Amino acid sequence: MSFTPPYQYINGKELAEIMKSEKEPLKDYVVVDVRDGDFIGGNILNCLQSPSTKLEDNMDELIEKTKDVKKVIFHCALSQVRGPKSARMYAEARQEKLKDEAPDQEVLVLRGGFTEFQAAYRDDPKLVEKWEKEVWGPDGSGWY
Repeated sequence: MSFTPPYQYINGKELAEIMKSEKEPLKDYVVVDVRDGDFIGGNILNCLQSPSTKLEDNMDELIEKTKDVKKVIFHCALSQVRGPKSARMYAEARQEKLKDEAPDQEVLVLRGGFTEFQAAYRDDPKLVEKWEKEVWGPDGSGWY
């Protein structure tokens, strides 16, 4: 018997296409950044910051804000632990809270997290804001 997570993955290019389309943040999609103390050096434009260490305490508020959004995209720095775990927790809590009244929604995890996204799109103000060379290095390749 295999485990199927309650989320799928989206890559940076797919997210960039959504953000640059006619789709509306907090209606058609929302990006939830669950980085904690590492929420530095920039972020995805219009993201909701919901630190993973406080996610459980703030879950009802997050569900209320996002319950009608079609795509909810979670990420952390690399989307290897906190991003997927937060997506799973959110999907399960949303289903439990809203039950059969839950509108259709895709729960996604950004593959590569903010680290890969900023490396590709740091110079695009329609995608990334507050990017800091001092944090990422001159080429955006990682912690400087």
